[in-house]
Amino acid sequence: MGRLENRVAVVTGAGGGIGAEIAKLFASEGAKVVVNDLGAQVDGSGVDVGPAQSVVNEIVANGGEAVVNGGDVSNYDSAGEIVQTAIDEFGKLDILVNVAGILRDRMLVNLGPEDWQAVLDVHLTGTFNTSKHAAVYWREHRGEGQYRLINFTSGAGLFGSPGQPNYAAAKLGIVGFTLSCAHALDRYGVTSNAIAPAAATRMTGTIPPERAAEMGINLADLAPSAIAYPVAYLASEESGWLNGRVVGAQGGRVTLYENYRPESTLVSQDAWTIDGIFESFPRAFHPEKQGLAGLA
Repeated sequence: MGRLENRVAVVTGAGGGIGAEIAKLFASEGAKVVVNDLGAQVDGSGVDVGPAQSVVNEIVANGGEAVVNGGDVSNYDSAGEIVQTAIDEFGKLDILVNVAGILRDRMLVNLGPEDWQAVLDVHLTGTFNTSKHAAVYWREHRGEGQYRLINFTSGAGLFGSPGQPNYAAAKLGIVGFTLSCAHALDRYGVTSNAIAPAAATRMTGTIPPERAAEMGINLADLAPSAIAYPVAYLASEESGWLNGRVVGAQGGRVTLYENYRPESTLVSQDAWTIDGIFESFPRAFHPEKQGLAGLA
């Protein structure tokens, strides 16, 4: 018996990279998998169901169960069809993993509105689209299973990537969305968590090993397959204790991030004045001035 035996999963963006590794590991652990991928290029252009079909073929050849879906997560109705594929083909939906994404990297001063919107459409709106349809199903079938929503965020969003304002905004938006789902869907038996991966992409795959070493990048530590293992745990029935958290994954390291909490608080006993806030703010929060004087 595999760790995911008799569970049904949808994995978006599963035609290659991390998504493909997740789909294959899920299937090897007994899950029935909908392998979704539009087959677009990194920038979102083009359509090719071939990569997703290749993943399905590999799963089936290894004795697993999977079907392909070439739907576009950024389209609301298409996202509904992705979810419905799991229900029609396998009778239910237990797990939704939102991996699908594109890149259109620009510095802010060079970023056009079309490139801003395209990235948000796939990452943030796409995550909403599939999750909304899954949530409707899970609400209707509450009490019938242990459901899992797993969304993909990124260090670009958690820490800010200067050349990816669109991607960073979308990925941090996914964290907020995930936390909202964690609070709203637990009553239906759903846990909602986010994964922040560090793994080889099509870009890092072009870096020669010697150049990567000079840059301090260990390509072996960025294998997409490594990300699949903590995702599989989150997808399992054993992970019900974890909800509304961000999990980092890279190589052999898995990190549980602490959710936002106050670092320090400035309190005034009286209504603020302009002089009072200008005097007290740096004394309370500036790392070189903290503790130099009492707070207002």
